Amino acid sequence: MRTRGELRIHLGAAPGVGKTFAMLGEAHRRLGRGADVVAGVVETHGRDRTAALLDGIEVLPRRRVEHGGTELDELDVDAVLARRPQVVLIDELAHTNAPGSRHEKRWQDVEEILDAGIDVLTTVNVQHLESLGDVVATITGARQRETVPDEVVRRAEQLELVDITPEALRRRLAHGNVYPAERIDAALAHYFRVPNLVALRELALLWVADEVDVALRRYRTDEKVTAVWETRERVVVALTGGPESETVLRRAARIANRAGGADLLAVHVLRGDGLASASVRGVDRLRTLAADLGATFHTAVGDGGADAVTTALLDFARGVNATQLVLGTSRRSRFARLFDPGIGARVLQESGPIDVHMVTHDSAGRALQLPSLRGGLPASRQATGWVIAVLGPAAATGLGVLLTSWVDLSTDVVLYFLATVLAALAGGLGPALLAALLGGLLLNFFLSPPLYSLAIANVGNVLTVATMLLTGVLVALVVDRAARRAEQAARARAEAALLASFARTVLTRADALPRLLTQVRETFGLSGTALLERRDDGGWERVAQSGTPDCARPGQADVDVVVTDGLHLVGTGRALPAADRRLLETVGGQALLALRSERAEAGAADAERRAAVNETRGALLSAVGHDLRTPLTSIKAAAGSLRDPLLRLSGIDRADLLATVEESADRLTGLVDNLLDSSRLAAGAVTPLLAPVGYDEVAAMALANIDIPGGGQAARRVRVDIDEEVPDVLADAGLLERVVANVVDNALRHGGQGSGPGPEPVTLRASSHADRVELRVVDHGPGVPRDRQDELFAAFQRLGDRDAVSGLGLGLSVARGLTAVMDGTLSAEDTPGGGLTVVVSLPAATAGLDTEPAR
Repeated sequence: MRTRGELRIHLGAAPGVGKTFAMLGEAHRRLGRGADVVAGVVETHGRDRTAALLDGIEVLPRRRVEHGGTELDELDVDAVLARRPQVVLIDELAHTNAPGSRHEKRWQDVEEILDAGIDVLTTVNVQHLESLGDVVATITGARQRETVPDEVVRRAEQLELVDITPEALRRRLAHGNVYPAERIDAALAHYFRVPNLVALRELALLWVADEVDVALRRYRTDEKVTAVWETRERVVVALTGGPESETVLRRAARIANRAGGADLLAVHVLRGDGLASASVRGVDRLRTLAADLGATFHTAVGDGGADAVTTALLDFARGVNATQLVLGTSRRSRFARLFDPGIGARVLQESGPIDVHMVTHDSAGRALQLPSLRGGLPASRQATGWVIAVLGPAAATGLGVLLTSWVDLSTDVVLYFLATVLAALAGGLGPALLAALLGGLLLNFFLSPPLYSLAIANVGNVLTVATMLLTGVLVALVVDRAARRAEQAARARAEAALLASFARTVLTRADALPRLLTQVRETFGLSGTALLERRDDGGWERVAQSGTPDCARPGQADVDVVVTDGLHLVGTGRALPAADRRLLETVGGQALLALRSERAEAGAADAERRAAVNETRGALLSAVGHDLRTPLTSIKAAAGSLRDPLLRLSGIDRADLLATVEESADRLTGLVDNLLDSSRLAAGAVTPLLAPVGYDEVAAMALANIDIPGGGQAARRVRVDIDEEVPDVLADAGLLERVVANVVDNALRHGGQGSGPGPEPVTLRASSHADRVELRVVDHGPGVPRDRQDELFAAFQRLGDRDAVSGLGLGLSVARGLTAVMDGTLSAEDTPGGGLTVVVSLPAATAGLDTEPAR
């Protein structure tokens, strides 16, 4: 007998994708198969098609809970347990129950019902998963307060993803199939923007894909499946911890990216015998690099030698169902590979269906080498060598005298050789020569017959002393050469690091040249550095400097590096050695590059500024020449007719001419006002007086002052649909009136002509979102291509419209500027069904609004 019911979850990428609809469809399928199905909680949100699917399904009464003077409907768990159906429908798994309920969360109610052996069909959105809360908040700007633990969703026996495209969901929203009309505009502009929906959809797909992959791995483990199933590209890279590991890991990351973003797993195999282990610091560095490249880092242990490492690596790859394996080529020499082909060759032979990539690197084919001696020979080390050169032969002599009865002369010679080698290793050539000469003399005087005499009775003693000298010289030469090479390598590394730092400064810093000179001054300990350029009159000009270089021409500087014939890099404070001067010659080339880049940017900025000025001047002259002349011509013509004594005018004609004069004068006033406003905005001379004001009040004042062709008919072409409950905004009422008037005027002129028999009205709607309140001016005209919507707000821009009543093209530009002064934004977006919507967004006079979208 089954003790626990099955959980089926319909997971949605966003509100409105059809989770509840899909759940009800599954309920009807089960009813058709004869199952006993009841509805515990089904939220239709007023959607007719969803509510229609409840027909034929028994609906259990909900439990009434009073909270804060309001009665709330909650799931009645006791009623479900008493009714004991086979299947119960419980919508919105992440819901938080009203205070006083048996459980805090609805998913806890579901757990109790499942424990009673009842199957549950439920729904949840991806944004309500606990692990994705921060990600969703970053994407949408809305923090989800109601969440459900991921583990609850993972335990579901069936998980179905309910998904539609972002465009289809926005159409569904625009048609009123998700939210009521007063919430549509705010939802479309914020939470339901296309980028948000795409990101949420990807989150849902990836989360479900991961869960499917977990289920697949669980099945393979339970059924002991070892064969590779190529259901998903998964790349494993083997890392030894050696110098080639970073190269191999980066190469594997590129392979994974080219495979369509495949999973990348880095594995470090430890040998169970403790041999050939990498340093802890090296492994930590690889772990950090793997994280930076988006890989997961794993460790496996091979119990034994190289064969065990191969087995452990392939077992790991098969265990994670890897499709590709990346290794570095062997560092063993060709001779060594004759006796042992290495791990890579074994992996190639035993990999089976797993593709193996062998990555070459600088260490390939080279036998492991002992590290060379590091550092030069400082004074302290040379002093130690001189001490050993004196004490070593003396100690060898003492041992030889004390052990005369037990050792022979050959042993004494070995002791002197040892003293000579130690002196050479510690102090170099000088101590080695001293140790060899002193050792030869002491050997001849104390231990070689005739004793206590420097006379040489045996020619072999001369050969011994010569050999000791030669040995000391050879060892000392090796030590000195190694020290010099190490010192040169350290200096080369330091110079390379300095040059890389200088190059990075030139390439990435906006103030590259001054910063470069500062780095040079600090690096070489100079009091000042400068770049001197020869003027046309033969003098020198300081084009850039750092510190206080006390020189007016190159000859006065302590350091003078010729960059070009007319450009010198100079420094003051101290003279530099030849090696540093050679480095400065390279830095001089970088300084020249920085200077040219700086001048090129300045020239480009100046050219761009001139082009903008010329474009604005041309647009202004064109606009003034056309748009100001038109009303002036009308005024002059009307005034001339009125003053003509020979022209007989009726009262109606005279009134028409006077109306023409007045209308043209008003148009001139509006054009001049826009020009003045544009000039004041450019100069930063607009100071708003902010106070709470309602959009409905401002819209009424703005419509009363709009004057476009059509006269009184214009007011009938605007529909104001602003709810009185919409919060006030913090704005300057006068400036906001100008903004609304300009935007509505633009909509009436260019967007009021629909495709139907008559022009569709321009609609004004308002809604609130978070701490902002938005006014939308919606028209159903021809609209503007999305990639050109920002051009609407450019000065003197009418997108090619040049009719006689177009104006200067400053209306929307001035409106955006005035809105920005009030800490607001003015933007454009497409009207669902065709047309253009201009959105005025301003701070709410009161904050603290809910930011989470309803489900």
